[in-house]
Amino acid sequence: MPHSQTSAPRDSLAGVRLARGASPWLLPTVATAALSLVRARKSGAAKAVAVPATALAAGMLWFFRDPEREITQGRVISPADGVVQSIMPWKDGRTRVAIFMSPLNVHVNRAPLSGTVASVEHIPGGFVPAFNKESENNERVVWHFDTELGDIEMIQIAGAVARRIVPYVPQGTKVEQGDRIGLIRFGSRVDIYLPEGVEVAVEVGQKTVAGVTRIDRD
Repeated sequence: MPHSQTSAPRDSLAGVRLARGASPWLLPTVATAALSLVRARKSGAAKAVAVPATALAAGMLWFFRDPEREITQGRVISPADGVVQSIMPWKDGRTRVAIFMSPLNVHVNRAPLSGTVASVEHIPGGFVPAFNKESENNERVVWHFDTELGDIEMIQIAGAVARRIVPYVPQGTKVEQGDRIGLIRFGSRVDIYLPEGVEVAVEVGQKTVAGVTRIDRD
């Protein structure tokens, strides 16, 4: 049955559900906007600051939103909101599906299958735009899940603006399909490798929704 995943704790502000890890970025921005709005009545300088500060705070709230999702049934579901950037057969028989996430997308990533987190490895690297071929050498976190389909590899890749990937769960954690597993801040890419024999159901240019869009075909 489709389910709503609600177990992961998260930050919140004024009733808006926010991603875990948002507070260090969001709270100073909102505080600056609020202070400048209060002072804007008496200070021209504060009024000049209030408009961009409020716009930035609103942008931060939008970026760090973390909506509930009704999780789709299927063997493999999308781990990320975004657009399918490429679908590439791999030498070992797997197929890589790369999903580009713009700053407008929800940046909380979800488990593509139920299983156990076999490993979570942070690999330092550069910060070129995530849509660039050279982004494969960017800062990234490599996940391996032990699932009913065998080993499933997923990679969170930082982009030109994203400077921090925040895993939510450690190695050894059992996850349900659609559980929140991590956050990439400010524009990025997520790659998922489908096992040999698993047919891809999406196509290049298609929009995906984490926990909702099915990646494989029966």
